Amino acid sequence: MSARFPRTATPPGPRARIAVVVAAVLLLAGGSVGYVMHAQQRTKGERTEADASFTLGGPALYFRDTASGRVAHQPLDGAPGVRTAGARTAGARTTGGPACDRFYASDEGALCLRAKPGVLPRTYAIVLDRQLREKRRITVPGVPTRARVSASGRMLSWTVFATGDSYATTSFSTRTAILDLRTGYLIKSMENIQLTIDGARYHAPDVNYWGVTFARDDNRFYATVSTKGRTHLVEGNMRDWSAKALRQNVECPSLSPDNTRLAFKKKVSDDAAAPWRLYVLDLRTMHETPLAEEHSVDDQAAWLDDDTLAYALPGGSGRGSDVWTVPADGTGTPRVAVKGGSSPVAVAGAADSP
Repeated sequence: MSARFPRTATPPGPRARIAVVVAAVLLLAGGSVGYVMHAQQRTKGERTEADASFTLGGPALYFRDTASGRVAHQPLDGAPGVRTAGARTAGARTTGGPACDRFYASDEGALCLRAKPGVLPRTYAIVLDRQLREKRRITVPGVPTRARVSASGRMLSWTVFATGDSYATTSFSTRTAILDLRTGYLIKSMENIQLTIDGARYHAPDVNYWGVTFARDDNRFYATVSTKGRTHLVEGNMRDWSAKALRQNVECPSLSPDNTRLAFKKKVSDDAAAPWRLYVLDLRTMHETPLAEEHSVDDQAAWLDDDTLAYALPGGSGRGSDVWTVPADGTGTPRVAVKGGSSPVAVAGAADSP
């Protein structure tokens, strides 16, 4: 901010100029502090922990309720076996989970990503046990976008936008972390992994990773890497911290429960409003199958079982998003599983679940 004076006026002396600058700084700082304090007070006034009776159990479809911002669940079709979550489950939701912007879980625990209010965007990565009680909290810079937990509950991964807010643009930057709960070892950013593309070690300053998905052995994983304007599916190895590119044009992979197929979003159009379509890749034959969902899905789809995928699409009637399901073999018809939901994940329920 600067002060303007008439041309005929005597310019202010050094002390006066300093006073003007100090006043401006205090004014701007006061506004920033006021914003931060308001955001913090608003957060303190909201309940963010799960109700005591709300735990991980199943078979159930867990998801983020977009109206409340808290995790909810509803029964899965075909219980007690985990089958598809379809229209028959509508209206049977139970609320009371933690407040999260992104959520994922296994039978053994969960990961909750919560945006932290403030001038600079930050994210809480909150590790939860089976009772959805907080075990560990990590604060990272950026906006929450992807969360995954391995089937055993040991390995966790999250992705945040460092800049930008859409995968449909080329200007965004991501930061993806991996946490091993057994050892406590945290990889804050995957960007230093030993990457191989086309059989050669690859180094570039523009690499971005996102959308990790873990195999049952907690060692192998898959993810997307972007560089030079192209996306690649990579297969990673935790033990030797390496990754190799398998094919191009694969984003947000999700490994099937039997570990034989990957669901992913594939860019099929340059239209920024509808660039992607869901596909499934057979890891043995490398044959890919387009799914019956023809809408553009900007999500990391979740497998409810070996036959069915769930994902979020923009909702109707003012809802932020709805959860849909579709068969994983390219047949069938998409259907709504949850109105006003996102971050779907199937929890089978351990034998000794509370």
